[in-house]
Amino acid sequence: MDPANPHPGLFAQPPEALADSLASKEVSPQGTAAGMRLLEFYISHAAKRLSPSRLRRLEKARKLLAARMERELKHKNAA
Repeated sequence: MDPANPHPGLFAQPPEALADSLASKEVSPQGTAAGMRLLEFYISHAAKRLSPSRLRRLEKARKLLAARMERELKHKNAA
């Protein structure tokens, strides 16, 4: 999968599924941080066209992904 061209429907998923997808090696081969950058890019470029409810779902996915990144960092530092 090319991160510059995410598969159709990726950002239409529920927040939990979107966070899981963006953290996967299939979507973000370089890791969870790359998935976060992809989500940030999408939000910043599509925000003007999104409904408030859709933007809230993307923000929830961002929070879930940030929490996952924090857990991964703690796990990495503990090892």
